[in-house]
Amino acid sequence: MAMNETLKTLRRAKGWSQTRLARESGVSQTYISDLEAGRSNPTVPVLKRLAAALGVRVSDLIEEGEDRAEARTG
Repeated sequence: MAMNETLKTLRRAKGWSQTRLARESGVSQTYISDLEAGRSNPTVPVLKRLAAALGVRVSDLIEEGEDRAEARTG
């Protein structure tokens, strides 16, 4: 799953709107919309803020499923 899809999935799992995630993370709603639509790529500081707000690790936002499996198996 790509980062934009992962972000949207995690946000929805919390039952949050983009506005709520913006409020919790300090990242603008417009930027979150752009990230979820794949129109923008986040900076590391933004990833940290989003991950903290969602209660996940930064790596949970950026690693794709296959990458995680490969990292574990070497």
